[in-house]
Amino acid sequence: MSFLRGSAPTSGGSGGVNVDKIEMAITELDTVTDFFNRMVQSCHTKCIGARYAEPDLNKGESACIDRCVAKFNDVQKKVGEKLQSRGAANAAGGFTPM
Repeated sequence: MSFLRGSAPTSGGSGGVNVDKIEMAITELDTVTDFFNRMVQSCHTKCIGARYAEPDLNKGESACIDRCVAKFNDVQKKVGEKLQSRGAANAAGGFTPM
């Protein structure tokens, strides 16, 4: 795992590591981790009571978690699509209000 040691950037041909790709991968990992943590916190707060009466989720809590996660993913997807289309419009020189 030499790419983690901060070796000098190379341009791909001789088995070197592309530092830009590593930085993009780290940014993507941070984004996914943040998304997951926000989803867990939000759905836990919404669906599971503060006082745990049983060691496992009951049927209502489980159904609530399933719906919450599905909605969270749907919203994340819609926001991502909107940001991509807005970024493409800005790159083309136009402006698209949200």
